[in-house]
Amino acid sequence: MDYRVIKENDLFLLTDSKGNIPENHSYGLGLYTKDTRFLSRLDIRINGEEPILLSSDADENYMAKILLTNPHMEKDGELILWRESVEIERVRFIYEEVLYETVKLKNYFPKEIEFNFSLRADADFADMFIVRGFQNGDIGKRTGQTCGRQNLSFHYEGADGLERRTRISWDKEGAEVESSGEVSFRFKLQHLEEEAVTFVIEPQTGQEATKEIQPAEKAKELLRDSYQKWNDETTKVETDYEPLQRLVDRGIDDLRVLLTDLGHGEFPVAGLPWFGVPFGRDSLIAALQMLAFCPEVAKGTLRTMASRQGDKLDPWRDEQPGKIMHELRFGELANTGQIPFTPYYGTIDATPLFLMLLTEYVKWTGDITIADELGENIEAALNWIDEHGDRDGDLFVEYHQESSKGIANQGWKDSGDSIVHRNGEYAKTPIALSEVQGYVYQAKRGIASIYEQLGKEAEAVKLRNQAEKLKEKFNEAFWMEDQQFYAIALDEKKQQVGTITSNPGHTLFSGIVEGERADAVSDMLVSPKMYSGFGVRTMGEGEAGYNPMSYHDGSIWPHDNSMILLGMSKLGKTAHASQVMEGLIKASASFEYDRLPELFCGYDASRGKAVKYPVACSPQAWAAGTPLVFIQALLGLFPDSLKEEVRMSPSLLEGMNKLTVRNIKIGKGLLSLQAARTESGVKLEITENTTGYQINIH
Repeated sequence: MDYRVIKENDLFLLTDSKGNIPENHSYGLGLYTKDTRFLSRLDIRINGEEPILLSSDADENYMAKILLTNPHMEKDGELILWRESVEIERVRFIYEEVLYETVKLKNYFPKEIEFNFSLRADADFADMFIVRGFQNGDIGKRTGQTCGRQNLSFHYEGADGLERRTRISWDKEGAEVESSGEVSFRFKLQHLEEEAVTFVIEPQTGQEATKEIQPAEKAKELLRDSYQKWNDETTKVETDYEPLQRLVDRGIDDLRVLLTDLGHGEFPVAGLPWFGVPFGRDSLIAALQMLAFCPEVAKGTLRTMASRQGDKLDPWRDEQPGKIMHELRFGELANTGQIPFTPYYGTIDATPLFLMLLTEYVKWTGDITIADELGENIEAALNWIDEHGDRDGDLFVEYHQESSKGIANQGWKDSGDSIVHRNGEYAKTPIALSEVQGYVYQAKRGIASIYEQLGKEAEAVKLRNQAEKLKEKFNEAFWMEDQQFYAIALDEKKQQVGTITSNPGHTLFSGIVEGERADAVSDMLVSPKMYSGFGVRTMGEGEAGYNPMSYHDGSIWPHDNSMILLGMSKLGKTAHASQVMEGLIKASASFEYDRLPELFCGYDASRGKAVKYPVACSPQAWAAGTPLVFIQALLGLFPDSLKEEVRMSPSLLEGMNKLTVRNIKIGKGLLSLQAARTESGVKLEITENTTGYQINIH
């Protein structure tokens, strides 16, 4: 599907490449907010006929520009409008939950022309889960339309008692308005004369006050200013290696458009088009990836997750006290309790990732006040790990689905076939995943360090002891001596799920894996079995469950690779890390705008191009964050504000001679540096250091 999507905060528009929303389109095109489709049809016509597409530019996520022209029009041998006489330019953007679209029409015919221009719209107010075919349910009803000289509104009364409205207004007088949703204008243009009409489309829910609508040009200016502010405050990267430069620039732009604020600070939603909502694991990992570029996002993410932390036992939502949510939805089905996403808590890793992100955020920023602010949330999360996460007291955190409409596999590989034994049998729950034990180990050690700073010595000692016991038992239970690798999981009988997968690669960052075993894991991940030439596969080639076309059993996920890269870099495995990065950079050339997608197929690079996965979010937060991890990994950059030190071990990729990084926020200061290739290796120059921290270069 060649779609176009723009987003700002909680509103996004998904159209075809012409900028239209055809009625009943199979991909669910529309204008969405709060998981509700506020436009289910939007198209333009010239003399009743659909224009011809010339170009469709989606390079900027916050603004789309589409160029069209008219087809040839004759009737009974009489010329009505010569082909390509009218240039039709559509420019649209979103600001403060309002969609603006300006349509400019210019006459290139040698003489004066007259024509009719019309826009047709409709709104079905469908819940996103119904649009996507995942659910049916009891829903509300349309309650009619209202028309004015320069506005048109569609109305809906939801089963949840909320009235929803879509209001369309325009700035050109003389329109003919039909209650069916068609607005038409008569244009008379001289040669090279142009006129424009701007439409303003505002979704409204409940009794919310009608907001003041900014004029289009003012709104566009304010939107651009917000992007400029984002760019000014984000770490700057310059390199002579153009493929990496493009990836980083794209990643930073994509992450900006994915930021949303629900009242607790900005955080990244999971991805567009269907996951523009808070997602525990996705939002937390994307914020982790962004620490070297914009650590404030981590604070907004932590506060958002803390605001929805579980506080009771609710099997319908897989909720338990202290648990961090998986996914939050706001639509009619959620509001009426027909689906459990209010929020839904069926995730085994979000809770330790919450603690892990908090500890890494403190290491980068020194902002230990976050631990005081979220003190009760930290304690509740730790209690969840020990009580509800560890269901049988064996020190391992495991999952088991309780909700009838929940998710069976509750790690990041959440498809039904992703946890599979080497004989092809699917593992049965409760299941303990390898990477989750690493997250728990890292979280407990990190919180222990924070507690020490806060004078909570007894609590710190307890956490460190728990972490060391977990480390010992993990290495006993998960290590497969015959494979020289770790099992992806333990099943309901505590038997190893021995399939070779990427999951144990996440443990490299945590510290739960060390020495020769860390070497063996790294070696396996870049072996031909796991490494395709375009990145590390989710499952090893030749395994019973391996399928390069699958979602989780042989595909390549950039974020999965980024978590592996953090560990390789931290352990000083520069050659391994470089190999993984070079593969992903090579793969990016196969995708539009050099953008790493959510995932792609795991076929070998000998095919020449990376093979797209049929349905993948784009842009997607933790895919966009992956190139940012490249920069951290190349610098080998790991600050620790609790010790007031910064550890670095710089390297450069093949074909790369210079890497300049400016304004990295560490502690209360900034760090800027340049790594350059010399005959003797890579030379690092610190050009600015106002952190006051010791820089240790290895």
